[in-house]
Amino acid sequence: MQRGPYANMPPAHSPPLHHPVPQHVSTVPQLRSPPPPSQSQPQQGGYGYQPQQQQQGQMGGGQYGMHPAFGGFMNDSTAQMGFQVGKSAVMAGQEYVEQNFNRYIPVSALKHYFNVSNSYVLSKLVIVLIPWRHKPWSRTPSPHSSASSGGPLFLPPREDVNSPDMYIPVMAFVTYILLSTLLAGLRGAFRPELLGLTATNAFAVVIIELILLKLGTYLLNISNESQWLDLVAYSGYKFVGVITTITVAGVMSGGRGTGGWVGWTIFAYTFLANAFFLLRSLKYVLLPDNSTGGPQMQAIARSQRNRRTQFLFVYSYVVQFAFMWWLSSLDAPPAVAGKVASSRSGSRSG
Repeated sequence: MQRGPYANMPPAHSPPLHHPVPQHVSTVPQLRSPPPPSQSQPQQGGYGYQPQQQQQGQMGGGQYGMHPAFGGFMNDSTAQMGFQVGKSAVMAGQEYVEQNFNRYIPVSALKHYFNVSNSYVLSKLVIVLIPWRHKPWSRTPSPHSSASSGGPLFLPPREDVNSPDMYIPVMAFVTYILLSTLLAGLRGAFRPELLGLTATNAFAVVIIELILLKLGTYLLNISNESQWLDLVAYSGYKFVGVITTITVAGVMSGGRGTGGWVGWTIFAYTFLANAFFLLRSLKYVLLPDNSTGGPQMQAIARSQRNRRTQFLFVYSYVVQFAFMWWLSSLDAPPAVAGKVASSRSGSRSG
């Protein structure tokens, strides 16, 4: 069956299109662009949030730089009263701690002994090691203090080279511990427990000497706090002589310690220099002379003066010789280094 040609087909007709007609007519408002910002107005940030932040910062920045909510809290009368009560409690606690701490350690008085300068330290070290030609030994009284006021009777070390200090004794104490351990290590006699052993012996010497000084001040009727602190300061100058002894003896003996005639010769010189320095310096502490116009201390009876003179001699020569010999003998002798070296070689061969 054959189909007819397409040309014989009739043309197709589509239905007409009908557009919807609006029933309610509404007018659309015309949109206008905003005017450009002027220089006097702040620029707006994204999403309109930055001006609010700036306004809040201006509101809170006037009171302690805080958030407005916290600024309102600070303006509250109850909060201010709480802050005042807390401040008063803290001040009362600090005052209580200072009073109880100063009862055992006079911090205000110790500041006087650490008021030093570089020139004072150098001059004082020269006087301690070479005291033979130094003059005068008298101390300069403080024009703004007296014995009844309880303050320092003399000028601080920065202004008077004859005034005792605690800076040199403390530094010499630490240097002695480190130097002794270093010299032992250079000789090959270092042991891990040597540092603790040296520090323990040095602390023992200081504690024993402080106990003897406290007993001496009680027997000699020395009740002035300034005189007691002067004795404590002078007791630490022996570490300068001990450091000089172990250093020079170690260099001159080729690292063999303080044994032999070289070490004993240097020890004899430093001991005599320290004893002469203490004898001259402590004379104005234990035996004050009121006729020179200085600060008036307690009157000393003749018998008490003789006892103080004997104490001055015994402390400057006998006590200092024992302590300086003890500290200098802690330097390890050559035999110890040989034993340590032989034990190391034996352990390696085994």
